[in-house]
Amino acid sequence: MSSSQSTTTAVRSIIYLGMDVHKESITIAVLPATAKVPTRVERLPNDLAKLKRFVDRLAKDGELRICYEASGAGYVLHRAFTEWGYSCDVIAPSLIPKRPGVQRKHDKRDAKDLARLYRAGELTPVHIPSEAEERVRDVVRCRETFQREILKSRHYILKFLARRGFVFREGTNWCTPHLKWLQQLTTEHSPLAAADRLVFREYHALLQYKLQRRDDLDREIERLAALPTLAPMVQRLQCFRGIALQGAMVLATEIVDWRRFARPTQLAAYLGLVSREDSSGDRERKGSITKAGNSHCRRVLIQAAWSYHYRPALSADLKRRQTGQPPGVIAHSWKAQRRLHERYNHLAYRKQPQIAVVAVARELVGFLWATMQDLEPSTISAELCVTRMACGLRLEVRALARALCGSPQPAGAISPCLECASSRRIQFLSALAWRHANRRISAGLTVDATADPRRSSDVDLLS
Repeated sequence: MSSSQSTTTAVRSIIYLGMDVHKESITIAVLPATAKVPTRVERLPNDLAKLKRFVDRLAKDGELRICYEASGAGYVLHRAFTEWGYSCDVIAPSLIPKRPGVQRKHDKRDAKDLARLYRAGELTPVHIPSEAEERVRDVVRCRETFQREILKSRHYILKFLARRGFVFREGTNWCTPHLKWLQQLTTEHSPLAAADRLVFREYHALLQYKLQRRDDLDREIERLAALPTLAPMVQRLQCFRGIALQGAMVLATEIVDWRRFARPTQLAAYLGLVSREDSSGDRERKGSITKAGNSHCRRVLIQAAWSYHYRPALSADLKRRQTGQPPGVIAHSWKAQRRLHERYNHLAYRKQPQIAVVAVARELVGFLWATMQDLEPSTISAELCVTRMACGLRLEVRALARALCGSPQPAGAISPCLECASSRRIQFLSALAWRHANRRISAGLTVDATADPRRSSDVDLLS
């Protein structure tokens, strides 16, 4: 390479791209590092093939730095740009600087502002989970959705019966006697009219269906919580009062890496548990919490904070959850109980209980953050596709070997996997089984249907 060519490569310019992403279109502002304003603003269809051709042409003129706002579009574009070899950041929308004097907003302006602020370093990128982490998180969020739907169905039933004059007065709603009473209303001897009985049966069946689906998700979440990558984090979180398995899974799958926050105040701000502030000069004015962060974690923490209203104690369930955990974590949990109980009593004496609970939840974040600092961050992607609990890949490979030797395949040998929907991975494992069987057939041996064909060095990473 000549000296002129090496000099040209060294001074390769940087081009910043701000993208306003929608379901059907993407507006892209092209801002070179030396330009004052964007030189191009293009509107493209949201199609990866056309988008790749566009950025490949731009990449000939310089190094690309791409950004777009986090939204319902997910991380598909980020993963595509990473696969193509381009630098891309997903920006937190709530932390984008806004000019109060600007009263106009449209796609082109948004794309230009993103490119300009990205070049100035004024934007805050979000943490990008892996595909496996995102899928496990969606399982936990699906369970939360069914929990909300169950609450709606319970309201449907209670309001319908109240309109017909049927109110249960022998105890609280949804206790065992109440559930038996509801079941009796679905029978032929129900005092409801025929038409009302039909409507009530449908409401009751809908509730039973949602409860069944939620229970199935609970079992799936328990299985995922036992993964070696999630188990240490989930078990430590459960050592704290008010955080059971479901709440621990929410915190573990939403935050993932606790060590990316340098201080607990940063984590509290990420969760939206810090106070608003409008102070100037000698005047100091603070308001309610921002609620600008992760609502799933904030809900779990506030629910857990209510348990610190009671005096410090170790219940049988809490002792069971703390069994086998490091003594330092258990001591930290007990310290949190004493500290947060005193904090609640101090605040509840002069403020409303709801305000005191939010303050307790904010301090609980600090205890959890300190407990997680010595845990190494780990990825879920490999674990989900390797362990027996996460998928049935070993059974699938053995089933392919059985097919080669003509052995009948047992029912349920190929089990669907949460993470193994990738056709590349399935093709790789299929080819591996074929190679293993062909080697044995060529040598005059039979194919062992129970043996694991993964014996070569090229699959050690799957062991």
